[in-house]
Amino acid sequence: MLNSLLFNLSPAIFLAFAAGMIGVFALMRRMSLAADAISHIALPGLGLAFLYKIDPLIGGAATLLVGAFLIWKIEGKTNIPTETIIGVIFSLSLALGSLITPQEDLIEALFGGIGSFSMLSFAITTLITLGIIAAILALKNKFILQMISPDLASVTGLKSNRLNLYFLLLFALTVILGLRFLGTLLMGALIIIPAAVAKNWSWNISSMLIVSSIIGALSVIAGFAIGDYFNMNIGPTIIVFAGILFFASLFFKR
Repeated sequence: MLNSLLFNLSPAIFLAFAAGMIGVFALMRRMSLAADAISHIALPGLGLAFLYKIDPLIGGAATLLVGAFLIWKIEGKTNIPTETIIGVIFSLSLALGSLITPQEDLIEALFGGIGSFSMLSFAITTLITLGIIAAILALKNKFILQMISPDLASVTGLKSNRLNLYFLLLFALTVILGLRFLGTLLMGALIIIPAAVAKNWSWNISSMLIVSSIIGALSVIAGFAIGDYFNMNIGPTIIVFAGILFFASLFFKR
């Protein structure tokens, strides 16, 4: 039992680091609520996967990546705010997913617990997560420059439209990897809450990235430990612990 717990915990910790870093940029882009909505776009794919007896994460990944690309295309073609576009696609996805997901699988799709890791999925999940972290670190300065001064970013040759696509794809990949642990309903919270805590406990962007990643990892470790000890659902336990840290950060704010 302990070996199985540790086996599932390792990729979850790496994922928490990635989610914490993505969350910082989502917060700075004022996409906190939209970030939570994006994870729901996976629900139709999960529903179809459950219906046709294939790996649910494959279905969720397909609809999330298509959704991220669709958001990017609409954003580039219109003047509609990103939050509005995400809200429309999120609402449609949630409605479709609720209709086609079998009732016995709906709780699993919403709150996580989708299967267990094989050695292959363990390796793939870990490598992709490390790739996401490396990509965020490589693009960090470009993301920051784009947010602080779009005009200066344009003058220096940065293509904002392409950077937006990179961000959405990294965000979608992070959500995909987290569906197994937290489902579509809670994965957005692992991205938003650590970044919100870090905003209260950091003094610059670099420290915010570090604090957010640590808070995410700490929430995952505590959630796994508490959930295993008290025989509770691990996904909600992770988010409850992260929420407690957020309220604590309000009282011990820098």
